[in-house]
Amino acid sequence: MTHLLLTATVTPSEQNSSRKSGWETAMAKDILGEAGLHFDELNKLRVLDPEVTQQTIELKEECKDFVDKIGQFQKIVGGLIELVDQLAKEAENEKMKAIGARNLLKSIAKQREAQQQQLQALIAEKKMQLERYRVEYEALCKVEAEQNEFIDQFIFQK
Repeated sequence: MTHLLLTATVTPSEQNSSRKSGWETAMAKDILGEAGLHFDELNKLRVLDPEVTQQTIELKEECKDFVDKIGQFQKIVGGLIELVDQLAKEAENEKMKAIGARNLLKSIAKQREAQQQQLQALIAEKKMQLERYRVEYEALCKVEAEQNEFIDQFIFQK
């Protein structure tokens, strides 16, 4: 927004030489005010009313403060978003580690089950072998007993 600023400075000697009565000055100010021209506290001629000028300056300062606060807010929010993104990545990494650990445990359990089945098969095989050896032992003991009896009979016959 652009404002037209007209200034006219009245020096003190001009003020003294061109002094008018208070009524004439007020009337001149009213006429100029109706035309949209105003005098400020330094007796400079202005297009804007001094109150409007002051409000404009205050609004400009408030806008600057608001923009500064918005900038700070954006920095804070940006930092928060970065932090949340970092935490999300860390959570995802931990989730992947947990899934990996769970899969490893399942794999170990399956390996143990397979190993247990192999050991049970080996035990069954060894039991069968033991039973064969026991039967063979009994057969050999019987053969030995028969041979000892034969030897005893042979020795007694002589």
